[in-house]
Amino acid sequence: MTIRYPNGKKFQNKRILSHKKNDKNKDERFSNRGMSLEEDINVTNEYYRSHHIAIIHKKPTPLQIVNVNYPKRSAAVVTEAYFKKPSTTDYNGVYKGRYIDFEAKETKNKTSFPLKNFHDHQITHMKEVISHHGFAFALLRFSLLDEVYLLKAEDLFSFYDEQDKKRKSIPKREIESCGYLIPIGFHPRIDYLKTIDKILSVE
Repeated sequence: MTIRYPNGKKFQNKRILSHKKNDKNKDERFSNRGMSLEEDINVTNEYYRSHHIAIIHKKPTPLQIVNVNYPKRSAAVVTEAYFKKPSTTDYNGVYKGRYIDFEAKETKNKTSFPLKNFHDHQITHMKEVISHHGFAFALLRFSLLDEVYLLKAEDLFSFYDEQDKKRKSIPKREIESCGYLIPIGFHPRIDYLKTIDKILSVE
C-alpha cells in the first residue's frame, strides 16, 4: 500500500526489524532484540495496562483513502492513502493522575541524534502540553548500541531551537548528561514509567 504525506511525498517506513531463530539458551532480557522501538513501547504499554499501572496508547494516524482494490467481493485492499494532517506525537495517556505525552525516535548513529527526526508541529504540541501542566518527553533509542534515553521536552526544546545556529544533531554525550538511560528488561521491556517516577519525585 502506498501512503503519502499531505504534501504528496511518499511515506517511508524506517522501522528496524529482524527475524532470527529462537534460542532457548538466550538471556530472556535480550529475547526481543531486533524489535523496533515502537514495538517495544507497545509491548511495554500493554504490560502497564494489564497490570493496572497506567493507560497509555499509541495515537492513531488519520488516513484519507484514495484508491481501493477489490480482488474479491468479500475483500477490499487499500492501495493508496494520504495522511490527512501532520501527526503530533506518538503516544499519550494517564499515569498516577498525570497526563503524559511523548514522541519515540531511533537512530543508527552511535555518537549523536539527528534533529531532523523532529518536526515543528511536534515541538509546538509538546510545548502546549507543558503549558497545561502535562509531562512531555522523548524516548530516544540508539539502535546499534541498544540504548534508550528519556529526554525531557524542555531539554529537547533547547537543542531544537539551536538549529538556527547550525546545530544538526544532539551529541550523545549531551543526551547522557541531561537525559536518563532506561535499563532494557523483559517485563516490562522499556520501563520508562520508573524513570518518570524519579523525575517527578524531585520536581
